[in-house]
Amino acid sequence: MNQAYPLMRLFYTTFFSLVILFAVSSCGTEKDEFASPKMSDYLPMQVGKYIIYRMDSTVFTNLNTVIEVHKYQVKHEIASVTTDNLNRTTYVVNRSLRNEDGTSGWQANGNYTVVTADDQTEVVDDNLRVLKLHIPLREGFSWKGNRHLPLKPYKNMFTFSADNDMQSWDFYYDSFGDFSYEDNNYQDVLTVEKIDESDNLPIEPSTTIASRIRSVDRYAYNIGLVFKEYTMWEYQNNPSAPNPTYTGFGVTMWMIEHN
Repeated sequence: MNQAYPLMRLFYTTFFSLVILFAVSSCGTEKDEFASPKMSDYLPMQVGKYIIYRMDSTVFTNLNTVIEVHKYQVKHEIASVTTDNLNRTTYVVNRSLRNEDGTSGWQANGNYTVVTADDQTEVVDDNLRVLKLHIPLREGFSWKGNRHLPLKPYKNMFTFSADNDMQSWDFYYDSFGDFSYEDNNYQDVLTVEKIDESDNLPIEPSTTIASRIRSVDRYAYNIGLVFKEYTMWEYQNNPSAPNPTYTGFGVTMWMIEHN
């Protein structure tokens, strides 16, 4: 018998097995990519689109000794579209405020830009750039969303350590599903978790130092951002001071209307 024949048969059997395995793997990859939603599914961008939110803004007054929650409605409306210096599509979003029950007129409150790239969506607000979304949109996928922030981005506004290491925060997709807040129900919501840390809470009379850092965004399919919580504050009870003090801020906003 020709000894080369079994070797050639083994070669071709192995070769075609590898071809089949590669084809199956490729099909699986294509299927996974096809199943992954697009960023525009959860953050649709079009000039004229707006979302109105109820917003609770936590501030510290009376020499930072008193907690106050200021309540507003805030409107985010896409005003125009352009390109940035990298020729990426860039949307300008105008922000305006009115009173909590919506009976006052809208007052301009600045703007920010949303940059859409092939693999990520960036928001630039007050010269701070954050990577809000990143492909693939799958539960558990993570990225360094704050990696473009400067060191201590809030140093000119607050004296705290909460922003010391923001560049290392791991943003990740936590879940897809329904979500409810303040009697508002949102369907097919993508949750982006960023950080959830607290120290020495709840605050007791004997507490000397405490802190709370919380950041999470939630996006609804074909709507956009429907919920946001962004809290960074610290508490100090210095025995030599007349009253305990706070420094920082807190914002919670949830969608009440959109077009």
